[in-house]
Amino acid sequence: MPAERVFGTLYFSDAWQTVFAVDNSVFVWGALLALGLWLQRGWIVALAGAGLLHLALDFPLHAGDGRPHFWPLSDWVFDSPLSYWDSAHHGGVVGAAEILISVGLAAWLLTRFRHLGMRALVLGLVALELSVGGVWATVFA
Repeated sequence: MPAERVFGTLYFSDAWQTVFAVDNSVFVWGALLALGLWLQRGWIVALAGAGLLHLALDFPLHAGDGRPHFWPLSDWVFDSPLSYWDSAHHGGVVGAAEILISVGLAAWLLTRFRHLGMRALVLGLVALELSVGGVWATVFA
C-alpha cells in the first residue's frame, strides 16, 4: 500500500484514530500500570511504564497529527509546535536530538553491562534507531 494512502488517508480515518485513542491513552496505560502493581507482576509494570514513557515523549512531539491522550475522558488533541519528523515544525532538530540522546544512553548502557549478549542487544537497538531515517526515506521516496 503506498505511503501516501497510509499517511494521507488511513492515518486520519475514524478507524485508525479510534485505535490511536485507545493505545495512546494515559488512562489505559495508567490502569495497566495499576493492575501490574496490584498483581505484583514486574513485566506488566515494565510494559505499562514503557507505554507511559512513550506517551510522555509522544505528547509534545506531534504537530498536526497528535492523538487524544486523555481518551476516554476527552477527545482533545494537543497540537504541538514541535514534531519528531516534520521539518516545518523543527523535525530536523528534534530528530537529531533524538538520535544524540539515544546514542548517549546506549553508550551509558554499554558501561553498565559487561555481558556480551546485553552489549550486542544494545548495539543492535542503536543500529535499529539509526536505520529509521533510512527506512522512512525509502518509504517516502
